[in-house]
Amino acid sequence: MPSAPTATVFNYSIAPARPNPDAHLPATIRRIAIVGGGSAGWMCAMTLAASVGRDVEIEVLESPAVGIIGVGEGSTPWLRGFFDNLGIEEAEWMPACHATYKCGISFDNWSTKPGFESYFHPFASMLDNMTMTQFVHNVKARLNGLDVHAHPNRFFIASRLTDLGFAPKQQRSFPFDVWYGYHFDAVLLGQFLQKKAIERGVKHRSCHVKDVQLDERGDIASLLIDGGETLAADFFVDCSGFAALLIEKALKTPYVCYKENLFNDAAVAMPSPIGAEIPPQTRSIAMRHGWAWKIPLVGRYGNGYVYSSDYCSADEAERELRERLGLLDADVEARHLKMRCGRVTRHWNRNCLAVGLSQGFIEPLEATALMFVQRTISTFVAYFEAGDIGERAQNAFNEWVNGMFEGTRDYIVTHYKTNSRSDTEYWRANANNPHLSDPLQHLLATWMSRKSIVEDVSQGRFGKGYPVFSWLCLLSGMGIFPDAETLREPTTREAPYKMEQIDNLLERAALNFRKHREVLGDIPPKAKEEGLQLYFWG
Repeated sequence: MPSAPTATVFNYSIAPARPNPDAHLPATIRRIAIVGGGSAGWMCAMTLAASVGRDVEIEVLESPAVGIIGVGEGSTPWLRGFFDNLGIEEAEWMPACHATYKCGISFDNWSTKPGFESYFHPFASMLDNMTMTQFVHNVKARLNGLDVHAHPNRFFIASRLTDLGFAPKQQRSFPFDVWYGYHFDAVLLGQFLQKKAIERGVKHRSCHVKDVQLDERGDIASLLIDGGETLAADFFVDCSGFAALLIEKALKTPYVCYKENLFNDAAVAMPSPIGAEIPPQTRSIAMRHGWAWKIPLVGRYGNGYVYSSDYCSADEAERELRERLGLLDADVEARHLKMRCGRVTRHWNRNCLAVGLSQGFIEPLEATALMFVQRTISTFVAYFEAGDIGERAQNAFNEWVNGMFEGTRDYIVTHYKTNSRSDTEYWRANANNPHLSDPLQHLLATWMSRKSIVEDVSQGRFGKGYPVFSWLCLLSGMGIFPDAETLREPTTREAPYKMEQIDNLLERAALNFRKHREVLGDIPPKAKEEGLQLYFWG
């Protein structure tokens, strides 16, 4: 069999487009206007300020009339890299955003197969290289009819830490770094980034963009804002959310809808109390017409129900979520949100870059929204710093970003396609959905023919967007194997790995970690003195 892949930190198999290394910072761009604030707008501002802030004036135009879609939110480990690159310590930003640590995501009740009713998708870590070979071998063996343990939860340190309620912050004496994401209040994150960006020289103007004016070439020339003032810039970043004021409304960039792939188009969100324990995981719980998230913050849970309005009304969704949370008669406000899943065809179009919801959105099942923001703006900056902003660069950049969206879409579609629920028409329609991309059809056909997907995913022939171990966790976690009664007992040669040894390794490794709330409580005194207090919902 092929050797096991090296565990990677949620690394995309799609390589970013590369700029021309011989080019230089373009002299024609000396002023950048970012339309829209929130997490996306201020992350863009921070990234641009850190790279080209000395040479380019950066201004964020934030409308006081437009609300921010802010709920309890999760991230991938890319957010850790974002703050590390900016030199911002966890002790500074986490308390300000009521943030907690995240080892991964559990998927509950998506499968009805015995033993596979729930599985955990971990973030990969250095230590996983000691168990990855065993996991890959057992998955392939069970796929080929051997009765070996292939459920992903017993193979990864992140899953073990989650079971114990431990934060993924090892003692200094432990030589293996465990990668992790975060949970946080999205509104507070935007406010924190705004404060830091202004401190680093980014200008901020509270105003509403009323109109966009194009020049004779079709580029954006200026913005008409409150009071009749015209604001000109050399380059524009559209962070206006689903409104897509610049990229769609002004530049008429075509939009690709994912409705036939992903049915969900709405959500309802509300908080609930949290107890003494803070789980280091996001939970994704299958509901009658979609799924519910449960995200632990320091002082509350953020909850939401993502559903399809074709199968469920807003009132029905809210009632089902309240019933699950035990808040049916509680005076807790629910927020109803509409979603649009899809993407624009050109994220960088003329002198405009779309970032965040304006460029596209894939439902939050794998918490990829901020990662898209980070990867989009950081890759654009690489081109911009090199002065490579011509048509060739734009085409290569857009092809790469579109590939990132398509790969992530396929991974999320697979959760729905492989579900084994039959209790509602929603789940039956998802399982029978014929609208799959050619690469996804190829991947699933390879798996169902009992062939290994490791080499093809590693080489990018299909399954782009997620590393091999993520695909194996999903397909094995959903129990996509031959029926248990058809499995045969393996020989010693066919099953060379003992699960007891893996259990022992992870059990002893976990001794180097502590309870989640205890770790969160160890905020350096300086941070507390500066007013970054913990927040308790009640």
